[in-house]
Amino acid sequence: MSRRPAAAVEPTPVLITETDALAALCTRLRQEAFVTVDTEFMRERTYWPELCLVQLAGENEVAEVDALAPGLDLAPLGELLADPAVMKVFHAARQDVEIFLLKFGAVPTPIFDTQIAAMVAGYGDQVSYDGLCRSLAGVQIDKAHRFSDWSARPLSAAQLAYAAADVTHLRRIYTALDAKLRREGRLAWVAEEMGALADPATYLQDPESAWERLRPRTTNRRFLGVLQAVAAWREREAQRINIPRQRLVKDETLLEIAATTPETAADLARARGISEGFAKGRSGAGLLAAVKAGRELPDEALPEAPKDRAGPPASPALVALLKVLLAAKSEEHDVAPRLLASGDDLDRLASGDGAEVPALHGWRREVFGEAALALKGGRLALGVDGKRVKLIPAG
Repeated sequence: MSRRPAAAVEPTPVLITETDALAALCTRLRQEAFVTVDTEFMRERTYWPELCLVQLAGENEVAEVDALAPGLDLAPLGELLADPAVMKVFHAARQDVEIFLLKFGAVPTPIFDTQIAAMVAGYGDQVSYDGLCRSLAGVQIDKAHRFSDWSARPLSAAQLAYAAADVTHLRRIYTALDAKLRREGRLAWVAEEMGALADPATYLQDPESAWERLRPRTTNRRFLGVLQAVAAWREREAQRINIPRQRLVKDETLLEIAATTPETAADLARARGISEGFAKGRSGAGLLAAVKAGRELPDEALPEAPKDRAGPPASPALVALLKVLLAAKSEEHDVAPRLLASGDDLDRLASGDGAEVPALHGWRREVFGEAALALKGGRLALGVDGKRVKLIPAG
C-alpha cells in the first residue's frame, strides 16, 4: 500500500496558552469522529504527575496546550475528553489517562489504545510508538527530546515539534489499525481490552494495600500488620508532601522497620536510609506512630499472609507444552502471545482447570483457553507439519 509523505499532509501545530483559544479548539474537535491525544509531564521529583503539555490532533489541525500557561483554564479540555461522541486515541494510554483522571475526576471516554490494538493485530508485545510509525505511517520519529524538562519555559521549537509528532502520526496509525481490526472482526477484542483502561479503579492506589507491592516473604502476621501500617503511612505522607515514595523511604527500609519495630527517634535513626533529622522531624514522628499502630493491632485485624497456590506445583513439562501451544495459537491468529496468556497464567493453567486467569475468559478462551484445556485433558495433541506446529485432535 502506497503512503503519502508525512510532511505533505501534516498541518502546522498551534500552541494554545489562553482559555478562549482552548475553548474554540475543543469546540471544533468535538465535531470530529476521533481525536489523538498525548501528554508531556514530569514525575521524577514528585508523587503526583505534573501535567506540562497536552497534544491534540483532529483531521485538519494539531494543537499543543501549554498546561502551565498562567491563567489557563483546562475545563474545555475536560469536556472534550468526556464527550462520548468523540473517540480519544492514545498510545500506551495508562499514564496519560491517570493524569486526566486526577485533573478532571473522570477517565476519558471512549478510549482506544493503539499499543493494545497493535498487540491484538499481530504487531508483537508492547510495540513502541516509533515501531508503529515506521510500519503503519512510513515515518521515522526523532526521540532526541524524550527526556526534556517539560516544566521549563519557554518550550523550544524542537521540543514542540517532537511533542506534536506524538499525535500527528497517531492518526494514521489509528485508522490503519481500525481498518485491519474491522476486516478481521477483532474490534470487539480491543473493546474488551479497553475495559481495564476505562475503569477508574485501575489508577487508584489504596494506601492500605500498598504493603502488598513489597512482596514480603513471611507468614508472620504481626510483621505484616506493622508493614501494612508503615506502607500506608508512606503512601499518604508521599502524597502530602508530593515526593516519590521511594525518595521518602525506600522499600528495603520499610521492611527493616517492620521487622525491628523501633519505638523512639533514636531507634528509627538506626535504620538504613533514615537520617537523624528525619527521625526527629514530623515525618519520623508519623512513621513511629504507624509502627506503634501496627504493633497494637488486634490479632483479628492483622492481614493474612499471601496464600500459596493451592495444590501441587505445576509440572514443568506441562507448562512447556502450554508454552508451545501458546506460540502456535499466537502464530495462527497473529496476536501477541503476552496478550493471550502470561507466564503466571500458564503456571496456573497447568496446576488446575479451574484457574481464575484471563486466558479462560472472553475472546482469549476462544483463541487459546479452550485449546489449553483440551491439551491438558488429552483431547488435543501437538505435532509438526513442515516448519509449523500443528494441533491434532485426540480421540
